[in-house]
Amino acid sequence: MPQIIPIKDLKSTSEISDMCHKSDEPIYITKNGYGDMVIMSMEVYESTMRQLAVYRDIEVSEQQIENGHVRDARTALAGMRKKYDI
Repeated sequence: MPQIIPIKDLKSTSEISDMCHKSDEPIYITKNGYGDMVIMSMEVYESTMRQLAVYRDIEVSEQQIENGHVRDARTALAGMRKKYDI
């Protein structure tokens, strides 16, 4: 379940840091009762960015397949061997 805290609680920076490191999810910060910011540990952020990059790569690959930009594996490997003189 997501953690939601008011912006005034950001004064307790070490407590907020501990909360971020104990949770694998972001912490939502509200201002005047409305969503304002999201904070998370560096580990969770980096993991999220890596996962997003994978999703982007999959999306690009799916678009390439739809557009017919494909080669069979033997042709692709032969091209790589020639390019890298393997």
